[in-house]
Amino acid sequence: MPGLGKSLMVLRCLTFATGLVECLCFAGAVFGWASLVFVLKTDGYFSSLCVNTTTVNATLVLDCSGQDEQFSLVFTIASFMNNFLTLPNGFLFDRFGTTVARLFGTFLYTLGTLMVAFSTAALSNLLFPALSFLAVGGILFLMTNMQVGNLFGSHRSTIITLYNGAFDSSSALFLVIKLLHEAGISLRSSFLFLSACSVIHLLRTFFLLPRVRIPYTLPDHYTYGVTCGKSNSLRLEQTTANANTQMTPEETLLNKEPVKQEKSFRECVMSWFFMWHLVWLSVMQLRHYLFIGTLNPMLQRLTAGEPSLVSQYTNAFAITQLCGVLCAPWNGLIMDRHKGKPRAAGESEQEADLRASGLSLFLTALQCLLFSVCASTPYLPLQYLTFILQVLNRSFLYGGNAAFISVA
Repeated sequence: MPGLGKSLMVLRCLTFATGLVECLCFAGAVFGWASLVFVLKTDGYFSSLCVNTTTVNATLVLDCSGQDEQFSLVFTIASFMNNFLTLPNGFLFDRFGTTVARLFGTFLYTLGTLMVAFSTAALSNLLFPALSFLAVGGILFLMTNMQVGNLFGSHRSTIITLYNGAFDSSSALFLVIKLLHEAGISLRSSFLFLSACSVIHLLRTFFLLPRVRIPYTLPDHYTYGVTCGKSNSLRLEQTTANANTQMTPEETLLNKEPVKQEKSFRECVMSWFFMWHLVWLSVMQLRHYLFIGTLNPMLQRLTAGEPSLVSQYTNAFAITQLCGVLCAPWNGLIMDRHKGKPRAAGESEQEADLRASGLSLFLTALQCLLFSVCASTPYLPLQYLTFILQVLNRSFLYGGNAAFISVA
């Protein structure tokens, strides 16, 4: 079977590589909101909310705080929808499988890009549903790609964190759109191109991913994709049937031994273990959302409204986001560091995985504390360090959380 083994490895590597590109170029674009806001302000979105006011020195200035509030509200609603719909999206993925979940995600993402493409300053309110669709569609891409880690056994946590890092880095997509806009390419052209790229998502859905999901642990010679899923399922069923028919009476008795019961969904959700992890995740996630949603107004305040400085720091923030894909695997390596080593007596593989995740959780919380201190300090040059800590912490937070959940 050497030929089959080689073709399977090529298929798996192709699935991994294209999934990384999908997460890196599309999935988390909405979190590059600060770069897109700069473009939208240039094009006059919500500009009707800017009013002339008189300062204490009797100087007439343009007050655009109402415009900033609307942009913040667009991102707030998109972030809320992204999180609120995660549970229904998870149910959709569990109940109907990869193909249905990805088709739904592709539909939402394409609809969102088309809405932005055909929005104008007069139709600024289209941004509200558009950004929400982009956020929800993007998280579905990430959710259906994380199972690819199951194809790579002992490197599973590293792959999952790498995908989450790529998701973080994809926020730099809006920086690319900002630079293209400054070079004369319209916002509409950029988002129409993103809409056309939905063909890539459809091709991956049908040819490089399973119809249902990738199991863990992986059966021998497991295959997937539109051309081989049926034959693979049949082969697995036949293997199971043959094993059952060849079973001796002694093996039958052994199989009747009590098996450890899986916890129900209710038991998992109501456990203190889950509750405290949810609080841990929610507090840090809220801090990141608050920072991203208010970055443009903060830079306006610290630079005294100097457009070139705001643009410079916005670009710096977006460029640091590209490093997310480089930072995330560090956390995966921390969580996978015990793989291949002998476990303590009586310790299960899951218990070893949970013990290894302790260092990851501590480092993530420490990074968030340092990031919050820097972000709260009103000193403009310090924000470069804030950007670095933010992308490092965000990569550790989402990648580590996904890997931790898959273990716990």
